[in-house]
Amino acid sequence: MSKDQSESEKPVYSATNAEKIALSNEEWKKRLSPEVYHIAREKGTERPWSSKYEHSNEIGTYYCAVCGNALFESDTKFESGCGWPSFYKPVSKNSVVYAHDKTHGMNRTEVMCGKCGSHLGHVFDDGPPPTGLRYCINGVVLDFEKAKEAEEKYEAEQEKKEKP
Repeated sequence: MSKDQSESEKPVYSATNAEKIALSNEEWKKRLSPEVYHIAREKGTERPWSSKYEHSNEIGTYYCAVCGNALFESDTKFESGCGWPSFYKPVSKNSVVYAHDKTHGMNRTEVMCGKCGSHLGHVFDDGPPPTGLRYCINGVVLDFEKAKEAEEKYEAEQEKKEKP
């Protein structure tokens, strides 16, 4: 990357680059859809039960839709009944960061992406073992990539079904 590149020309979304990202809200607004911007940068919340990931059982990894940072593995996802995708632990201790949140008259812990600082959701202490935590995450700020082995197995099963 050239030293002459402007902020708007620098790649931001990367699952392999762990370098922290610091852009102005004006720059984020140019890069993100209005829905993702509202939740990620303005700390919004999507409607409950509206996420395509709420009931997903596919095997793979969930990434930050803003920057590509790996956040959660599918084997840590569980059905909490809260209306948002829920996980009991992040990929690593650096995947997410936390902040105290007193908005809306509540006392909660906000969860943000450890790479770009985008708002993801909140964490609560009513989750399953082994952590006892429930990361309640807005699906709009998640991307998902199927595990290669699971995808290959699925495709092989589909081929078997198609053959007489």
